[in-house]
Amino acid sequence: MATACTVLIDTYNHERFIEQAIVSALEQDFPRSDTEILVVDDGSSDRTPEIARKFGSQVHLLRKQNGGQASAFNIGIPEARGEIVAFLDGDDWWAKKKLSVIADHFAAHPDVGIVGHGIFEFCSETGNAVSIVPERPGEIRLDTVSGGTFLRQMMCFFGTSRVAVRRDVLSRVLPIPDSLVVEADEFMSIMSTAYSTAALIQQPLTFYRLHHDNLFQIRKPDQAKTRRIQTVLAALAKQLPIRLASASVAPEVIHAIVEPLDIDSRRLLLMLDGGMPWETFQVERAKFRLAYKSGSAAYWTFKAGVLALALVLPPRCFYQLHSWYGQSNWRQWRRALGEPVPRAEISSAPSNVRRVADLRAKSESLVQSGAEEKRL
Repeated sequence: MATACTVLIDTYNHERFIEQAIVSALEQDFPRSDTEILVVDDGSSDRTPEIARKFGSQVHLLRKQNGGQASAFNIGIPEARGEIVAFLDGDDWWAKKKLSVIADHFAAHPDVGIVGHGIFEFCSETGNAVSIVPERPGEIRLDTVSGGTFLRQMMCFFGTSRVAVRRDVLSRVLPIPDSLVVEADEFMSIMSTAYSTAALIQQPLTFYRLHHDNLFQIRKPDQAKTRRIQTVLAALAKQLPIRLASASVAPEVIHAIVEPLDIDSRRLLLMLDGGMPWETFQVERAKFRLAYKSGSAAYWTFKAGVLALALVLPPRCFYQLHSWYGQSNWRQWRRALGEPVPRAEISSAPSNVRRVADLRAKSESLVQSGAEEKRL
């Protein structure tokens, strides 16, 4: 009999966090007998695999040479025995009812192949958390431009740690291009939606951790990380049109999904390598068009001034100025002009979430349980 749900934890050098991720999967209010936990270690050089082994037979550890997120998924997904595969990054953790909520949704909607949901964004430095949720739940299909645009805008709710996919849908998505050392989850989620229907749940069920070692988040100047992200975005913009076309997605829908990726890739390339000012102008104008739908007259005047600077400054100078402005007090003064209205229907608010204060005690209890199972 197949396991009802597989938890697939992809991890790389997460010795500070992997224990909390595994504990959160083991403590779900979902039948343990119907849960399988796979940890795919992507060649960690720290104590990550040692910590995972402490849980004994409760966790199936797969080790591989370092190759990135896509290679971890390509190895882990075929090993999953559950009808549903729920993904979790080794530096995040779940709310206790995560699996029961998504399993119930899949059971009630047999046409849905992929489920995403709201998150708590947790900052390791400050201990502060913000709930980020879609303003409306619903289903997403890639049979219209509006469907493709909405998926693109809601993609933050379909990343690793907040996405679950039926195993039979995932079998159609594989293999994921190995060049996607990060952002493989975006490729997986978009293609899973192309082969089925996506469902969006408002409830935040994942704690997404922000820290300096995030592979995709850039929290301080880092040219190597920026280059890696630019390369991956370019690969996504190249690979997705091919695979989406093979899934019979219309060209105009593909364009709605891929255009933001192409713009972000070009923007990062201008930051890194420079170019012509008119290229900066084109990229910044397109990015603003995709991000916002309206604004005050005063704000439009301000934005026109920014675009004028893009036309006269070398790209590197423009983006250095842009970065300085984003960290300065001038941004607070600019808010007096009024904030533009985003196209993405996403709400965020401070949240008083509790961290797992007794993690050590919980972990020791679960580790002991795993050791006893192993002896039996």
